[in-house]
Amino acid sequence: MNLGILTCAPKCYSSRRLIEAAKNRGHVVKVFNTLRLAIDIAHGDPNLFYKDREITPPDAILPRIGTSITRYGTAIVQQFQQMDVYTPNTAPGIVNSRDKLRSLQILSRHDVGIPPTAYVQDKRDVAAALDRVGGAPVIIKLIEGTQGVGVILADRKEIAMAIIETLHSTKQQVLLQKFVAESKGKDVRAFVIGDRVVAAIRRVAQGQEFRSNVHRGGKAEVIDLDPAYAEAAVRAAQIMGLKICGVDMLEAEDGPQIMEINSSPGLEGIEHATGLDVAGAVIDYIADQIKFPEIDIRQRLTVSRGYGVADISIPEGSKFVGSTVADTGLRDLDVVVLMLRRGDKVISNPKGSRVLEANDSLMCYGQVDQMKGLIPDPSPKRRKLKPLPETPVTNGKTL
Repeated sequence: MNLGILTCAPKCYSSRRLIEAAKNRGHVVKVFNTLRLAIDIAHGDPNLFYKDREITPPDAILPRIGTSITRYGTAIVQQFQQMDVYTPNTAPGIVNSRDKLRSLQILSRHDVGIPPTAYVQDKRDVAAALDRVGGAPVIIKLIEGTQGVGVILADRKEIAMAIIETLHSTKQQVLLQKFVAESKGKDVRAFVIGDRVVAAIRRVAQGQEFRSNVHRGGKAEVIDLDPAYAEAAVRAAQIMGLKICGVDMLEAEDGPQIMEINSSPGLEGIEHATGLDVAGAVIDYIADQIKFPEIDIRQRLTVSRGYGVADISIPEGSKFVGSTVADTGLRDLDVVVLMLRRGDKVISNPKGSRVLEANDSLMCYGQVDQMKGLIPDPSPKRRKLKPLPETPVTNGKTL
């Protein structure tokens, strides 16, 4: 395998370990300074130059994109994708995970635990938002930050409001997040590769520091990860579109709470704590996947006029409940079932003998006009509103 590693820090521990692991396995490694790669865009000929020379596309790349160059770095990753070069972490996945607000928004619609979080801009909305996330103490986070930078614990509401007002005055965007008291000073880092957790540690803050990041002096200890935490980490990585990442979780009373997903996780802390060859596992995974570059299914499958991809749900009482995939007659309507979702389970390319159940969801490809008739009109979304607090009255006037 010819592997390109994108990094601006080739001598840091993680880069050195990845280069070493690849060479030990007989792979050819080329290290690219991400900022020296230049994009050329032409009709039918996406290209890249490195130090003014046209590159020969490698079989795969491993992006190690720092937060300070997210925009340029992800543009480079996207260009490699257009050249059909495999990458375990796509440009959209990196962008989504790098933005704390966006990543939580994406996770929130799925069955994955996250801490209650609020995002407001107007100072008049701050007090109510603080109450909604549980009041003080509260965590205040910059939307873009790493290694614990820009994370503040405010133990009183008035202090939190003063901090937020100050940050807003400097044009900083912040999140308000519930303080999970039982996880104070500790969190779990799960290193996900593909569809499994290959290593896990608990990071514990030292002294009066509440942030457990190793870069803040936190100590890493190896743990036997609970299956619920492993499942949550893998699900979060898949939702975000990342094949190699570090998933940070809080150990809350009601289970794992996803705090952050790191698309360029460091190796030093987790390898030293566990004694595992995590770098080698990363290289082995990429070598196994190079024949499967990322494909935009909806883009590829909708080029034929009148054809598209749609999710068809099977509610209680549907005529399809109890039928096999073959008996639905979808194939006769020029509709092919690509995938079946059943709760947390995903069944790809289901057999014709698969019996359908209520609340199954089918991802199908076929004639749009035929599929329209199979998708029920969406019911209006209604949300039960919380009652307003009683309004105090003084001297006959509402306050």
